[in-house]
Amino acid sequence: MELTTMYFTILLVSGGLTIIYVLLSDVLDGLFDVFDGWLSPTLILSTLSFFGASAYILERFAPFTSPVSAAIAVAIALILAILFNLFILTPLQHTEESNAYSDEDLEGRTGEIILSIPEDGFGEVIMRGDSGTISKTASSVDGTVIQSGTNVVIVKIEHGIAYVAPLDFEDSF
Repeated sequence: MELTTMYFTILLVSGGLTIIYVLLSDVLDGLFDVFDGWLSPTLILSTLSFFGASAYILERFAPFTSPVSAAIAVAIALILAILFNLFILTPLQHTEESNAYSDEDLEGRTGEIILSIPEDGFGEVIMRGDSGTISKTASSVDGTVIQSGTNVVIVKIEHGIAYVAPLDFEDSF
């Protein structure tokens, strides 16, 4: 087998597997959880693709000997893989995947009581925002009655229950 054929085969196989992995990554991520960071299948397959492409081009068109072309191709593949990881894969891994929220994100937000909170009991608070409306079971922080329609601030959330305090707009100005 000629070297150009071998390099072209490496390029086609690794490029094809990269595309298949990217398309099926949500399904296959559970299988490859062991490989995080530098050992991710996307990075390994793309490095092989970079190597196959650069080795093929160098072997076919450059005036170097085969070992020199292979060494230069390895260097090119490693540099491109590092740049690919730093500027494409790493930022993509840190992007927001959904508009989900955690309970800690709700602390400090204001809302309105839609189901009155009895003394030492539970009611319901609703918070409206750009991403939608969220309702939570609510209880008064100090155990007092809070009537429906009262504006409140969420002080803390424990075990899925929002502990709220009434907002007093007149005292804040």
